Amino acid sequence: MTALGARELTAFHDSRHAIAGWAKSGAAAHPSGVWQALEDNHRCNCLLWDEEDLARRRNVPDAAIAANKRAIDANNQKRNDAIERIDEHLSGLFSNTKENATLNSETPGAMTDRLSILSLKIHHMRLQTLRRDVASAHIENCLLKLNRLLEQRTDLAACLDRLLAECARGESHFKVYRQFKMYNDPALNPAIYGEKN
Repeated sequence: MTALGARELTAFHDSRHAIAGWAKSGAAAHPSGVWQALEDNHRCNCLLWDEEDLARRRNVPDAAIAANKRAIDANNQKRNDAIERIDEHLSGLFSNTKENATLNSETPGAMTDRLSILSLKIHHMRLQTLRRDVASAHIENCLLKLNRLLEQRTDLAACLDRLLAECARGESHFKVYRQFKMYNDPALNPAIYGEKN
């Protein structure tokens, strides 16, 4: 799997959800290149999803929630690093940008990240439609949401394919932006560098 296309990407995202425990312990399918960065991004989003769920618990000590929050921050940093690596790999493929090419404000890395998150929403909303411990109104509501999520993913996937095709023809381009997550940097977060020892 070398070429990047939305169909291949969404199929990959969905295939990871079918592997129980993949995010925590599943072997990497891609040892290098843009697909490694895409896989890293998706793994981080899956781990983030689980930690965000755990962070909403009310029947555990505050220390457990603090641990969840720290895990969220660490995985979010890795997630953003992976987005930047995706963009770096892809920007190296498009060297024939025309002088009048349109600058796209959203990068392919950001779009693939959004597709990863949509796959998680679709997966978990689909699970809600299979529950047998809830009223039929819950199932019907979740089916409506599932269909809307599927539509969103189809639309975003088409936009990603269009952007990649335009970049390949030199008609569009994007810049590799940096997120500069200040809260994770002890030198930039005043709540950390201002702490008294």
